[in-house]
Amino acid sequence: MKFFLTSLSCLFLLHGISNAEPDSKVLFGDKFPNLDHMSTGEWWTRAKPVDTSAKKKGKAPKQIIEMNVPRDQVVAFALYTVDAGTLKLTGQLYPLMPKESREVRLETKQGKEWKEIAKVKITYPGWTAHFRVKNWDSAKNIPYRVRHGEKALFEGVIRKDPINQETIVVGNLSCNSSRTKGPRPMIIENLKAIDPDMLFFAGDQTYHHTQHTAGWIEFGLQFRDLMKDRPTVTIPDDHDVGQANLWGESGIVATSPAGNSGGYFYPIPYVNMVQRQQTWHLPDPVDPKKVKRGLEVYFTRLRVGGIDFAILEDRKFKTGPAGKIPKMGPRPDHINDPKYDRKAVDLDGLVLLGDRQLKFLSQWSQDWEGAQMKAALSQTAFCGAVHIHGGPTNRLLADLDSNAWPQTGRNKALYELRKAWAPHLCGDQHLAVVVQHGVEQHRDGPFAFTSPAIVNTIYGRWWKPENEKPGPRPIPNSPLPWTGDFSDGLGNLITMHAYANPEDRNNELKRADGFGVAKFNKKNQTITFECWPRFAKVSDGDKAQFPGWPVTVKMTQNDGRKVKGWLPKLSFSKPNPVVQVINDKTKEVLYTVRVQGKSFQPKVYSMDPHSVRVGKDTPKNPLLANARPKKEPKKAKVLRVDPFL
Repeated sequence: MKFFLTSLSCLFLLHGISNAEPDSKVLFGDKFPNLDHMSTGEWWTRAKPVDTSAKKKGKAPKQIIEMNVPRDQVVAFALYTVDAGTLKLTGQLYPLMPKESREVRLETKQGKEWKEIAKVKITYPGWTAHFRVKNWDSAKNIPYRVRHGEKALFEGVIRKDPINQETIVVGNLSCNSSRTKGPRPMIIENLKAIDPDMLFFAGDQTYHHTQHTAGWIEFGLQFRDLMKDRPTVTIPDDHDVGQANLWGESGIVATSPAGNSGGYFYPIPYVNMVQRQQTWHLPDPVDPKKVKRGLEVYFTRLRVGGIDFAILEDRKFKTGPAGKIPKMGPRPDHINDPKYDRKAVDLDGLVLLGDRQLKFLSQWSQDWEGAQMKAALSQTAFCGAVHIHGGPTNRLLADLDSNAWPQTGRNKALYELRKAWAPHLCGDQHLAVVVQHGVEQHRDGPFAFTSPAIVNTIYGRWWKPENEKPGPRPIPNSPLPWTGDFSDGLGNLITMHAYANPEDRNNELKRADGFGVAKFNKKNQTITFECWPRFAKVSDGDKAQFPGWPVTVKMTQNDGRKVKGWLPKLSFSKPNPVVQVINDKTKEVLYTVRVQGKSFQPKVYSMDPHSVRVGKDTPKNPLLANARPKKEPKKAKVLRVDPFL
């Protein structure tokens, strides 16, 4: 095989081929001549067998993967989503030779025959083929294959939408260390046994900062046997775009890959390529306007099996800390001064999600078309649920890389999620935790599950209160010693339900890496969070999970504000309407939710007068106005309505 590849490369060189695609200098500028160069220009001249020898000081970087594959294997993998009747599918190809066709076909199996349904040109750089098919039939499983040339193909199945399934299962993964090469067999085997309806990769799919195409294909090879047969959300995080950390500031230029000045260090065409490879297959952006320097956006929504996922970009608009706030630690984004004023870093003008995404969340929380429950997906956590960073003795008070900062932006995001009783799934932290956020007081906000690192060899984190004591109201019967109510280093309120600290990061069985699972039970309106060690066996049952898991919460618990009163009990002629409750005095929308069955009694958080709206999918029909709550639900009268009039 090596002889074939070497001979093929020599053949192209001997014939003096000059019609290769543009190289890195042309694509990304002279400042970064080697950016993604393993897949640009005359890439085959740099495609060498993967070096598996021990790493030596001063040695050239190892080859990531073999890029010059046999030509019947050039379709590396595919990933897709279906929403609102539209299939979007990306076929990822290895780099092509100059004289090879740039056309890629999508075929589906109809009966016993394969039929071509779409043909597209390769998008370069990145070597991706993007297919959009409208009026997709989501009621049945449909085999597909992505084809190039006569022999190259990749096959999978577009699953039917599991809308009639009681429980929708989501795999929650992030942080795929590139230091540990090769397959992920135990994770793949376990996830196949669990058989999730959807996969969510929260970021850091690759840590090959300047060679995303090669690193992305490496990731795809590791997980393609899962992704090919189920909708998959992949969103890039800081390492995917080549940075240690990322505060995007709407696309300004960063001064270094450390990122704390705000912005993107590498050229926008490179960042757009990364985003295109990882996110084009998601439903179209809800607000596609580009930001600075032509940087594209992808925040959107995806509905799978009646669960409506808001997909957020919690890095792109966020303000960088350097020069914006006083330096109170070894670097601009780390705080170690225990006496600092928490409000001193929460300044006017600092941005987290930004106005466009907050507007999207507000609209999303009120639109329940195709949805029975809701959840949010993003890169990192809306709190600092970590005490120790990097090594077991490196205690850090506050890390501004997390969504704990800026605090006002964090609270604005949680307000919107709480209105939809939506939990949050994320990654990035390398430490698996389940927390309940507090906004005004402990336990009044939504739950969040941070997945463990897939492979935790790059950066360890630990939850370990300095006094090694639980917080107030610890979780009953938990095997973990440090649960309960806490404040993070920025003053944000959190309740720790479960955490999975590494025992020994030098021992692969004790690094606390693995994967998470979130199960949405639509009948009971509960969410169960599971957390599995990388080398566990799911066949061993819940005892094989990390101690403290599984954690099950009710959907209603994502709004934990103290109930002060009750409005009249509503009785409907048709089941499962959408109900919205508004405080008439403050004009605040308290929540908009799809209720179960034919009756519902709205809870409220003050004795102010309230309004209620109802509808099939949106709360468009006024029902109550200036309604006075009662302190006890039994004393509130019953009101029969038809919400669909």
